[in-house]
Amino acid sequence: MTDFTKPATRRSLIAGAAALGALPILAAGSAAQAAGTMAKANVKYQPTPNGANACGKCNYFLPGPKAGAPGLCKIVGGPISPTGWCILFAPKPH
Repeated sequence: MTDFTKPATRRSLIAGAAALGALPILAAGSAAQAAGTMAKANVKYQPTPNGANACGKCNYFLPGPKAGAPGLCKIVGGPISPTGWCILFAPKPH
């Protein structure tokens, strides 16, 4: 049990700051696990590009282990072809 009548020590303050600093990292990890839950049909996913627009050029695309291998999407669930496309396409910033 914590004794709130004692003043905070430098060690406890540093430990608390470190824990708070880890929150964005933990939140990003849980967001990554939750990402990719939207159904392909809902975003009109197709395994072929739409002109020059393809998943491999999208900001939401997470590449697979090898070049050309299916990857993941931060929004759409399931394996995603780097040459695929959906209506959520957002070009990567330059």
